[in-house]
Amino acid sequence: MRTIEWKDGKVVTIDQLKLPHEEVIIEMRNCNEVAEAIKSMKIRGAPLIGAAAAYGLALTAYHSRANSKAELLAELEQCAEKLRRTRPTAVNLFWAIDRVLNRAYGVEGDVRVIKEKVVEEADLIAEEDAEANRRMGKFGAQLIEDGDTILTHCNAGALATVDYGTALGVIRAAWEEGKKIRVFATETRPKLQGARLTVYELMRDGIPVTLITDNMVGYVMYKGLVNKVIVGADRIVRDAVINKIGTYTVAVLAHEHNVPFYVAAPISTFDLEKTSSQVIIEERDSREVTHVLSIQIAPDNAKVINPAFDITPLKYVSAIICEKGILRPKETNFELRLESLNLIGSQ
Repeated sequence: MRTIEWKDGKVVTIDQLKLPHEEVIIEMRNCNEVAEAIKSMKIRGAPLIGAAAAYGLALTAYHSRANSKAELLAELEQCAEKLRRTRPTAVNLFWAIDRVLNRAYGVEGDVRVIKEKVVEEADLIAEEDAEANRRMGKFGAQLIEDGDTILTHCNAGALATVDYGTALGVIRAAWEEGKKIRVFATETRPKLQGARLTVYELMRDGIPVTLITDNMVGYVMYKGLVNKVIVGADRIVRDAVINKIGTYTVAVLAHEHNVPFYVAAPISTFDLEKTSSQVIIEERDSREVTHVLSIQIAPDNAKVINPAFDITPLKYVSAIICEKGILRPKETNFELRLESLNLIGSQ
């Protein structure tokens, strides 16, 4: 399922706030609309946010009336700043913005050529993400055995990417290979991406899935109901994986019950020049906690904290699956492996 597309000066995607009850397609025509969609989480998922940001810049270039390269670059910088302010944690957003801007600045030619190259680069980012997810799925499927029951948290499927998915891409690839697997999906409070989106995707594909609340993870592991965990990531730094709030809890429980904990993410998610202490964790609106689907469940003026992500130290990660292969943080040659794949210093 293609989640985002460029169509004749418009960017077309699905409104993820409406799922699973309505499949509403939205068309975005300028940078402001893309920024709003990312901020409100109509568009969400680290790889998809990156592609959307690239397309936001493409829209700016495509519709620009600038008469000079300097004018066009100024418009692109203004758009980039709006996009950077939408969500601070997922590194793909910043990676994609920088990549498109670098392409624009590097063009030797008139305004028309720059416009073409910006749109071309945004399309290339989207195509590369779709291809990376397919490769990632094939690598990750090697870790899945016939009969496995896999727990996943949040939504790291086609809806979080341009196509196919990261964690769910691994599950899809294993299913397509004929492996009879089952999935447990956490509801993923407070935005319920697991209940609304992951279950929707897996049911649509005919993959057996069971929905559980977030606080049932310990129970299903204690009872031996799952034997592997696969999640996505919003940023991978030198010492940790940054992912949807609740991931750290799942990882600790998996470690306690000897359940392998796998992370699937494209290289655009790697930020290996930083450590977890340098990452800004997004704090979202308290209404996401005090309300469920617009219905208030807490007393008026209840005090709330609402971090969107948490930090899982690499010691809890059995393997990281990316489009270049499978990386194992606990191996003594992990740093050398990162260097051999050009993952250190490549971002």
